[in-house]
Amino acid sequence: MEAFFDLVKRVVESFGAFGLDYVFTGALAASYYGVPRTTMDVDVVVDVSDNDLRVKLVLALKQAGLLVDEKRIDAALMSGYRIATFEDNKSPYSVDVIFSSGKLEKRAGVVLGLPTFYQTPEDLILAKLRMIKATVPRERALKDEDDVRAILRFTEVDMETVKERAGRNNTVAILEEIVGSSPS
Repeated sequence: MEAFFDLVKRVVESFGAFGLDYVFTGALAASYYGVPRTTMDVDVVVDVSDNDLRVKLVLALKQAGLLVDEKRIDAALMSGYRIATFEDNKSPYSVDVIFSSGKLEKRAGVVLGLPTFYQTPEDLILAKLRMIKATVPRERALKDEDDVRAILRFTEVDMETVKERAGRNNTVAILEEIVGSSPS
């Protein structure tokens, strides 16, 4: 785990040094809001709404010790998928960068004693619901379901916002199923 924490620290420090607008998402954010769990990657959403930000991202990734293929970034930005994975050259871990085209909703927090930003719990729940919906067979989404339960249990969440936006994503039934199966 020391190598994982070292990677997270390098990402926070380099993204901060380059002034990137970013938020942690995925297992790291779910651990922050809910129950800690292990993962093999760091998931981070980054605003790359203009070319200057893309250049800063490349520099920040390199400074963090990640292996950067700029063609992979360009391909991801051109595709509808908008995600690229970068391997750490110092550990078996990787960083999944999800490219955003605008200002990010975020919540300030701390990781390893460093100030950082996390995806809001509402946005994280909605992202997890979309992943659950897309996962086949559904049993493969059990960690995501557990993450949603833990976030709802341990974090104050604006449920009206979550329900309204889940309605737009056609994930209300999944949300209701998870809420209905959660311990009181």
